[in-house]
Amino acid sequence: MARRCEICGKQPQVNNNVSHANNKTKKRSLPNLKSQELTVNGLTKRVKICTSCIRTLNKVS
Repeated sequence: MARRCEICGKQPQVNNNVSHANNKTKKRSLPNLKSQELTVNGLTKRVKICTSCIRTLNKVS
């Protein structure tokens, strides 16, 4: 399974590490994904969602 939130679609980003000498090297920023069980239409399903979506779901329910 890809490193992508199944609710909002958040995925890895490509950034630069910038040194004091202004040298730039590529790095990846990964989303903070957690595996959680959600109940949808009476069925329990395990999904990978980001922590910001978990906080939003806790606020709504």
